[in-house]
Amino acid sequence: MPKIVLKGITWGHSRGITPLLAASQRFNELHPDVEVIWKKRTLQEFADQPIENLIRQYDLLIIDHPWVGFAADARCVLPLDRYLSKEYLANQAEYSVGQSHESYNVNGHQWALAIDAATPAASYRADLLQKNEVPVPTTWEEVLRLARMGRVAAPAIPIDLLMNFYMFCLAHGREPFQDTQEVIDTPTGVRVLETMREFYSLLPKEMFRYNPIAVAEAMSTGDKYWYCPFAYGYSNYAREGYASKLLTYTDLVSFGKTGLLRSTIGGTGIAVSVYSQHAKLAVQYAEKVVSPSFQSTFYVQHGGQPGHLQAWQNEAANQLTNNFFHAVLPTMQRGYMRPRYNGYLHFQDHAGDPLQAYLQYGGNPEVVLEQINDMYVNSFSHNKLFKLSL
Repeated sequence: MPKIVLKGITWGHSRGITPLLAASQRFNELHPDVEVIWKKRTLQEFADQPIENLIRQYDLLIIDHPWVGFAADARCVLPLDRYLSKEYLANQAEYSVGQSHESYNVNGHQWALAIDAATPAASYRADLLQKNEVPVPTTWEEVLRLARMGRVAAPAIPIDLLMNFYMFCLAHGREPFQDTQEVIDTPTGVRVLETMREFYSLLPKEMFRYNPIAVAEAMSTGDKYWYCPFAYGYSNYAREGYASKLLTYTDLVSFGKTGLLRSTIGGTGIAVSVYSQHAKLAVQYAEKVVSPSFQSTFYVQHGGQPGHLQAWQNEAANQLTNNFFHAVLPTMQRGYMRPRYNGYLHFQDHAGDPLQAYLQYGGNPEVVLEQINDMYVNSFSHNKLFKLSL
């Protein structure tokens, strides 16, 4: 009998590919007639290339949760609640890391399982702060003070700036996307832009080319940067032997009277294409990789950043990662979930550009807000009407 081949697509970082390769090897050992092959793409391709272009080529897809609004309308991936037991899904919901599990549920169906959980968190070089007798910042004012010393790094490409724009809207007391006419009201939005402009003007210009991985690499390979106040966390850099210098992760700082900052959750989910010729096997693979026992042990041991709470609470996982999961869990638990409506991704793909231009070169913040709000209103007409031909 010929071997069954399942094909999967994921993103090309150790956190995204290595645990899946290890899981596939083990799955093949348990099911010798099945081989799971993973292809990776860059983080930028992961953000830019529409998943709908890939669903005919792959059985398994690692996706971002903002995509599920489209998935729910197009029915291009399987509603996993029709394939998995109620007990299994109840466990996933009960032990979700923050809103990770919920983020893949739209219109009453579970379109993916939260295989990975992440949100912007603070990180620092403990050795450098200790050597220079600088305490780890706990307030926004302390972050600015350290930034004026030239020792702060933060990703500033458009997508990360947009996620932080949401965070600072919350910090200024208003939740974004409360109606269909504007992302945020003008008075709040202006204060947000001014807050961000003050901070990013203190950073080296190279940060406008850096994503979270580039920041973590810069901090873990050189001694120029001591602290990052917010970047999507990568437990890999908190593991001995992964990079030349170890990073320590911690919670976000407090901002004024609103308390600790609330960042915008990320992470990934594993979905099964509706075109898969071996759907039950693909679901079986996804079920195993996201199971609590596998996530807490094999998955995290091979560089993964699990989406199951039991893994984040596991002592061995925290010993392996310099206490990453314990330290970042409070940040995850209060994280903000961005919109997921069909059309939102059009907004997300473009709204960071005027934001970055303003933070780099200045300008009129009200004009920037107007541009962002126009993109938001227009995004509702960019919902994709995708016809499946089964």
